[in-house]
Amino acid sequence: MENENVHRITREGREIILIGTAHVSRESTELVDRIISEEKPDTVCVELCKPRFEAIRQQDKWQQTDIVKVIREKRTSLLLSQLIMASLQRKIAQKLNIVPGAEMLQAITRAEEIGAEIVLADREIRVTLLRTWRKMGFWSKMKVLPDVILSLFATDEITEEEIEKLKKQDVLELALQTVGEKLPGLKATLIDERDLYLAHTISGAPGSRIVAVVGAGHVPGILRHFDDQIDIELLNRVPDRGLWGRFAGWFFSLAVVGLFVAGFFSSGSQASLKMITWWAAITASFSALGALILLAHPLTIVASAVSAPITTLHPLIAAGWVAGLVEASLRKPQVKDFLALANDILSVRGFFRNKITRLLLLVAIVNLTTSIGTFVAIPVIMRFF
Repeated sequence: MENENVHRITREGREIILIGTAHVSRESTELVDRIISEEKPDTVCVELCKPRFEAIRQQDKWQQTDIVKVIREKRTSLLLSQLIMASLQRKIAQKLNIVPGAEMLQAITRAEEIGAEIVLADREIRVTLLRTWRKMGFWSKMKVLPDVILSLFATDEITEEEIEKLKKQDVLELALQTVGEKLPGLKATLIDERDLYLAHTISGAPGSRIVAVVGAGHVPGILRHFDDQIDIELLNRVPDRGLWGRFAGWFFSLAVVGLFVAGFFSSGSQASLKMITWWAAITASFSALGALILLAHPLTIVASAVSAPITTLHPLIAAGWVAGLVEASLRKPQVKDFLALANDILSVRGFFRNKITRLLLLVAIVNLTTSIGTFVAIPVIMRFF
């Protein structure tokens, strides 16, 4: 009798065998291995994107990361969010004594052995995260950020109910769906769009016999949309930040400079000078505080303080980036930090101990405290009118 997690779709002489996997079950790995061995498909589709595929196949990929390049290209937030998500995955997997993505790895290994073509069927995680972030409003971001931070402390205790959920979907799906439940408006980006993407990729895979390995939670959506006309370019498009998003920083900078000028004409040069002094003192103090919280190098703390009064008035640079670049030059991550990364992301202490994650946190925290400093400074300088 066919397993209930195996679905067969026949279209125009082609057969697609869709396997819905329970990612914490070793039975799923055995099922994937058996189906591919018996069916000997032309193509095997796996619910992975290129970065996730490389993470599974190239365990030493982190050793090749140029952390300075990451900071310069302003990708620290994206990398940090991926590491936090990886932390959640690995902690749950460790609690349940499983290997994350074992059934996907088995599918790839078996496909290579029989000479089948491998298709990475999922949308790139970077696109999913960016589409989600760009579609979130300010208050939605403020609502979800505490949950992301708290996830570092979470999963110390896993309930029976949570284990049952994990038997029906993988850890990444659970993490994304949890966000989707807290912010229903994001479910379309996090879950539904990927159902469409997977359906499109699997239906268009080459060969007459295809095996597709996906999380069980995606199966209903894939079956529902399998014959739909899907605009894949739309699903891959990262929304623009919009007019306000592109120019908000400049508007803010001009407004602050306008306050200095207004202070000069309304209260004289002394008042304007005091406004600038207070602005510099407050933003520098808050920026330095962020670097101090991360126990950054003394020169990094100084660099954060010196740069803050300028970076707060220039939307294209940020104090956190300055702090990160200075810290990276003074305390450059070593090979051992990359080797220890997989284990260090499992704990808050590890996040702060590892030079790579501490650098990413430094950028984020200094940017955050500097932003707080600007909001504190504005009412202070307005008193001099």
